[in-house]
Amino acid sequence: MSNQKVVVLNAAKMNYDGLLDFSVLSPDTVVYEDSAPEEIIERIQGAAAVVTKELPVPPEMIAQFPDSVKLICEAGTGYNNIAIDAAVKKGITVCNVPAYSSQRVAHTAVMMILNLSSTMQTQMKMLASGDRSNFTDHLQVPHVELNGKTLGVVGAGNIGRQVIRIGQALEMRCLCYTRTPRPDEENLSFVSLETLLKESDYISLHCPLNDKTRHMINEEALALMKPTAFLINTSRGGLVDEPALIRALQKGQIAGAGLDVQETEPPAADNPLYTLDNVILTPHMGWKGLETRQRLVGVVADDIRGFFAGSPVNVVS
Repeated sequence: MSNQKVVVLNAAKMNYDGLLDFSVLSPDTVVYEDSAPEEIIERIQGAAAVVTKELPVPPEMIAQFPDSVKLICEAGTGYNNIAIDAAVKKGITVCNVPAYSSQRVAHTAVMMILNLSSTMQTQMKMLASGDRSNFTDHLQVPHVELNGKTLGVVGAGNIGRQVIRIGQALEMRCLCYTRTPRPDEENLSFVSLETLLKESDYISLHCPLNDKTRHMINEEALALMKPTAFLINTSRGGLVDEPALIRALQKGQIAGAGLDVQETEPPAADNPLYTLDNVILTPHMGWKGLETRQRLVGVVADDIRGFFAGSPVNVVS
C-alpha cells in the first residue's frame, strides 16, 4: 500500500530508557511519548497504522478513526485494551505481538517462586530496618526446597509452557489447567482448576484477561488453596479479585503472593499490597527487559511490514 505512515501513540511505555529505535517501523514514522485520549484522533490523521502499548482504545474512539487507518498494532501479547469488534466494524485489522516476552516473564514468575520459598522479601525488610538477627541468632523465617513441591500453572501458552519447563528442571511436580482438555505428559498432569487450586504449593497464572477469566481467582478459589500455598500473577491483574486476595493474605488464609501485575497499575498509594510482609510486589516488569523490548519493536515492525505487503501476521481481529 502506498500510504505507510505509522503513528506510535505512547512510546514511553516501551522506551522509558531511550534505548529503542522506532525508525525501523516505517520510513514514515511519527512517535509520541504519550497521548491523552483527547489527543489521539488528531494525532492519527493520515496514518495507515497506529501502534499502542496497553493504551485504552474504546469503541467510541475507534468509531472516530480516520478512514486512512487500516491497522492497529498492539505492542504486546494482551489486547484486551482494544475494542476488537469496533475495529472489525470499521474495517481495521488488529495485530499483536505474541511470545516476545515468554522467557523474561517466565523468569519473573520463577524469581518470585524462588524468593517466596526463602521468605526473601521479609529477610530484605529485616536488613533494611537494621535487624540482623538472621545472621547473629538463627534464621527467623521459613526456608524450603522447591524440589518435590507442586507447581500449578494456569494456561499452557508460550509463557505457561516456559514456567512448566523450569519447574520440571527444578524437579517440581507440575500440574496445568487449560480450558481445552489435553493428554498428560511426562511430569505434567492436566487437571481441573479445582484440583490445581487444592493440590498446588505454588500457583502461577498465565492466561489472557477476558470475560471468562476476569476474577477467576476470587474468594471461592482462594478458599480452595492450601494455607501454605502461594499465588503468582505475572499475566493480567484482572485475573484476580484483588480485595479478596488482600483479605486472604491479611488473614493468613494463603501463605503469600508474588504480583507483577495488579488490577490498577500503579496501585493506589494506600494499597495494602505495598506493605504486606507476605507479598512480593513488582511494577509490571516481566516484559521490560532491554532485550525483550528490542524484540518487541522488531516484531511490531514485522507486523507492520507484513500488513503493508498484503500478508498480515499475528492478526487477532
